[in-house]
Amino acid sequence: MTSSRPILVFDLDDTLYNELSYVRSGLRAVAAFAAAETGADEAALLGLLEAALDEDRSGVFDRAFARAGVRSSRLVRRCVGVYRTHTPTLSLHQAAERCLDRFSDHRTFLVTDGNTTAQARKVAALGLEARFERVFLTWRYGHARSKPSPWCFEKIRALTGARPCDVIYVGDNPSKDFVGLRPLGYGTIRVLTGQHAGRAAAPGHDAELTLPDLDALTRETVSALHGRLAAAHAEEPTP
Repeated sequence: MTSSRPILVFDLDDTLYNELSYVRSGLRAVAAFAAAETGADEAALLGLLEAALDEDRSGVFDRAFARAGVRSSRLVRRCVGVYRTHTPTLSLHQAAERCLDRFSDHRTFLVTDGNTTAQARKVAALGLEARFERVFLTWRYGHARSKPSPWCFEKIRALTGARPCDVIYVGDNPSKDFVGLRPLGYGTIRVLTGQHAGRAAAPGHDAELTLPDLDALTRETVSALHGRLAAAHAEEPTP
């Protein structure tokens, strides 16, 4: 079966919403929990957590708690659990809302990496189960099947009967989103949003097409890319 209308697959973090908003939501939950556990001032803890985040996104809890005079690896482990399981307050980029509405007559899927519990809570908070035909949380199938593995995309092809050239992935991270797909003939589009917007892609890692945001992902743009991909597929020799 071939597709006259391409299938669109979207990334989640920093593509459809601002991932930093999830991080800050998690820090608020952690500050409340840690304050209740230690008797420290919640607002002061939150300030330390946010300051540590602004410095470096690694080791935020350890550095913030040390500055608060709290040194407990057990507390850090419990806070990691609080962070991953908290119910976040999130909203889609306005451009993402418009984009999903614009392509509501297409078959659309979501493929996202990350801790399964955390990603599922993001999807729920954003109301995305109803916006996509199916949501794939890659870690649910094992870390080896997260991007750049094409495993979830091959599952989408199995579900839809589509050729690789009929499936277009829209993501933001050139380190992993596209490198596993382009050699197989999938369409790839990068949006310059979020923390990876200024990152230069390594050779062979970038998408076929780069757009400033999801407002630039028009029906005409998608149709043109799909046409090029289908034409290239048709020119490939039959095995």
